[in-house]
Amino acid sequence: MDGGVVQQAGEGERHPLGATSSTTIKATSEATAGRFFISENELAAGFPGPPPHVHDELVDSFYVLEGTLTVTVGHDEVELGAGGFACALPGTRHTFANRSEGTVRFLNINAPGGFEHYMRELAAAASAGAMTSERMGEIASRYDVRVVD
Repeated sequence: MDGGVVQQAGEGERHPLGATSSTTIKATSEATAGRFFISENELAAGFPGPPPHVHDELVDSFYVLEGTLTVTVGHDEVELGAGGFACALPGTRHTFANRSEGTVRFLNINAPGGFEHYMRELAAAASAGAMTSERMGEIASRYDVRVVD
């Protein structure tokens, strides 16, 4: 499509994140003139998520489609169910995980674009072994992610 992007359900650039979790890139910086990135993520029960971190430039948003996503913004931890939304502005400490007993599906929306490069590298690392928060933090440090306490 000229001047935009259209993805049907189940379409996109799918990457496994271990045996039972995945990310599907729906809109890249190339498709959005650098303005934003969107991925649809499916995390298995117990998925650890990244360590608490901040972005200097990136606005990081989460919109839950189904299940329960644990999100921390600042020092406030909340359980977001379907329809729940959280947004961390640049410089705001945040993280997420699936601490529930079921799968969670959510959109990750970032501005500006470019986070697809991190997601691709993360998926490649996940195919080589189990993901830990520490490994996610190491990879993320190359993509406007600074791990904090």
